[in-house]
Formats: sequence, C-alpha cells, structure tokens
Amino acid sequence: MNGIHAVIEERRSTIASLRSSSSDISRSKPIWHVPHRHNPFFTGREDLLTQLRERLTTTNNVALTQAQAISGLGGIGKTQTALEYAYRHRHEYRAILWVSAASRETLLAEFVGLASVLALPILQDQDQVLVVTEVIHWLADNEGWLLILDNADDLDVVEDLLPEGSGHILLTTREQKLGTIAQRVEVGTMDRQEGMILVLRRAGLLAPGTSVEQVPEEQQLRAAAIVDAMDGLPLALDQAGAYIEETGCNLADYLKLYQDQERKTKLLSRPGKRSPSYPHTVATTWTLSFKEVERKSPAAADLLRLCAFLDPDAIPEELLTEGASKLGPVLGPTAADPLRLNDALEVLLSYSLIRRTPESRTLSIHRLVQAVLINGLAPRSRKLWARRTVHAVNQAFPEVDATTWAQCRRYLPHTLACVRLIEDCQLFSPEAADLLNRVGWYFRDHAQYTEAEPLIQQAIVIYEHTVGSDHVDLGSPLNNLGLLYRDQ
Repeated sequence: MNGIHAVIEERRSTIASLRSSSSDISRSKPIWHVPHRHNPFFTGREDLLTQLRERLTTTNNVALTQAQAISGLGGIGKTQTALEYAYRHRHEYRAILWVSAASRETLLAEFVGLASVLALPILQDQDQVLVVTEVIHWLADNEGWLLILDNADDLDVVEDLLPEGSGHILLTTREQKLGTIAQRVEVGTMDRQEGMILVLRRAGLLAPGTSVEQVPEEQQLRAAAIVDAMDGLPLALDQAGAYIEETGCNLADYLKLYQDQERKTKLLSRPGKRSPSYPHTVATTWTLSFKEVERKSPAAADLLRLCAFLDPDAIPEELLTEGASKLGPVLGPTAADPLRLNDALEVLLSYSLIRRTPESRTLSIHRLVQAVLINGLAPRSRKLWARRTVHAVNQAFPEVDATTWAQCRRYLPHTLACVRLIEDCQLFSPEAADLLNRVGWYFRDHAQYTEAEPLIQQAIVIYEHTVGSDHVDLGSPLNNLGLLYRDQ
C-alpha cells in the first residue's frame, strides 16, 4: 500500500474531469452506507457519545482529519457505540460510509465496494489498488463525510488507507496503543444503573422510556446482582436478558443457573492481544444458551457451529443454501429448505447469538461466541466442522471472471477464513485445493500477485498429495501459476 499516494498523483491529471462529475453526482443527495440496523436496546454511553462528537467537530477545524478510535475489550460495545453515533448524526453528514477493517484483504474489497456506492466512474478497472486510490481521492476532495472502519484491530492494515480531508474518521478497535494513527476513546464496562436498564429492557421487563423505579424492588435487586456478577459487560448483559425472555425464567432463577454453571466455564482470552482475559461470565451465559439451542433445534446448533468457523461479519445466506450438500446430515437438509432454515435462524435470533440483516441477506456472529463454540468442541468435531466449512464455501464460491467479481468480494472474508482453516487443521482434500486455486485466481485478476501466489502454490501441493502429480485436476493451478508469473 506504500505506493498508493504515488499512484494517486500519477492519475490525478488524467481523471480529474471524471472525478469532478462523480463528485457532483454524489453530493446531490446524502449517502447512507451502513449495513446495520439501529439497535433499539442501546443503553447509556451518553458521555462517550458526547465526547466523540466534541472531538470530531473540534478536529474538523484543522487542516488534517484526526481519526478517533473507540477502543476496548471485545464485547464491550465498540461497534454498537459507533452505530449509535452514526444514526444520531446521520443528518449532519453528506455521506456516512461503513467498512469492515478486519483484515487487509477485506478492507481493500470494501473500499472497492465504496466505489460503487460513491458512483465513481472506474468500477470496471480490474486493478483493485487503482480503484482504492480513487475512493481515497474522493474522500480527500470532498467534505462532510463520516468514514467508520469497524474491527480495525491491526492498525498496520488501515494506516495507509486513512484519507486526508474535511471529513470525520471513526475506528473501532481492540488495540490500546494507537500511536499517531488515532486519538483513543476508551469504552469501559457499564455502571450498575445502566446495566440494570439494559438487562431489564432486554428481558422485556422494562418498557422503553420507563425508569427503573417503576420495576418492583425485588427485580431491581436481582437485576443489580446480575450486573455485578457479569462485571457490567454489555454483551453478557444483553444475552442474559435474551435468555430470560426466551425461557420465561425469572431473574432469581437465572442467578441460580449461573452459579451452578460457574465451575464449568473457562476464562476467555483474546488471542494475540495484550488485553486482560475476558471474564468467565460471558462464557457461562453462552453455555446456558447453547444447551437450550441444542435441545430446541439440533440444526440450529449445527448452524451456529458453522458460523463459528466463518468470518463473523456479513455471512451470505446463500452460502448456506448453495453449500447445503456439504453441511452434514442434520444441517444440510435444513439449509436446503428455506422454511426450515428460517426456523433454525429464529432459535438463534431469540438468544441474540447471531444477527440477521434482511436487506443484505447476511448473518453475523460475535467473535467471542465463535471462540466459546470452537473451544468447546472436541478435536475430532473441530476438524469435522472445519472441513465442512471449507467444502461448503468451495461449493458456493463462484467461478472467477469479471461478471462474478462482486459476488466473489461478498465471499472473500469467508474464503480467507477457510484459508486459515486449511492451514491450521491440515485439511488436505481436492475441495480445499480447488478453493485455494480459485481464490488465488481472484487475487491474480485484481493484480494482487503477492496474495495470489502462495494460495495457488498451496493448491498444487494439496492436489499432488490427494490425487497425484499426474492427475488432470492439477492442470488448472499449474496453468494459473504460470499465468501469474507471466503477468508480474
């Protein structure tokens, strides 16, 4: 990405007129590109939201945009706070643009998608880096925008893509040491009053706009005890409320269940980070929910396991239907039947274990839910679900050509998750090799040769291991590798 700014300067004179016309079009009406619905249960964080607004509007008066970063532990409410800020101030911006920054590849793909949102006149340019430069230049040339980079945990990924200009940049990240990239706004746990409101509202025991004092004193005391037991972690409180609402148990019964399960829980750690371990109360809450899901719907439980091995954000629903034949005897028939799939999703939605966005037909699952699920699987089951995930994604991933690039981008985060599964679990199968080969070809199509080469090489190794060095299937990756070397 170090050459992006040089490429921008090189192309400035040749496309100035096109950019100008595109800018005029994009300013004709506000642009709203946020893939999440407004959360009706959002509670508290008023001081933090006020602080964010003051910092962003103050830094807007200086020459360069100063990014703000909502920082804290996973499950603390970073994304929901950014979402609340976007909805509260949506009428104060000409454009609000939300992108996932979970990995370099995902961020690049999302910036390419912004070219379409902004109606830039270069959508057919197959060089992905050049498309990204035009998006960055649009941000530099325009004002009144808000760019939100969600899950920017690797700051090296986003540093070269932070634009300069008269707009606002907001990151969510688990990273604490931000250097000069952004100014940190830390998100802490909820105090007892805010936590009580969230639990009671989520459990259906407190109507919106109603004060806690309207709830019987005994329920107040029990809600306060749940907040204390869970250390005010918003995600844990939200799921506790969902469990209470779904099962119909009272607050006291939930506390008893929690105490019985405490010895069975495991501390959750954030892999590769320096933050403290997650409190065990989150794992306890999810363990209770998992058992209820398994009892109600084995297919829903298997669907949750599948989601645990995919990228957590924007899981295409068509991945389930297209890959149904690879998902095993329980989930497979359910995924192939829209009515049965909706029934399974309803079970998971009732516990807030997943989110469903009907507008984009995608699902999402929290990273901590994934960690709890995967850690709870026996080694054999873990490898089984890793293999099913890779084979299902391979089944759903389209043949790569210019007409399917948009669809490929939709699957890209999940194919990259599968690449890691293939390596971590040593999944040697023709399906794994086929997926690696086609994802590598997609990167080659977009002039991302560094990313393409190791994938195609790994595909060759797996093919040789599984079908032999003289098998006809080996011809495709060998040919693709030769074309890649020719194009470099």
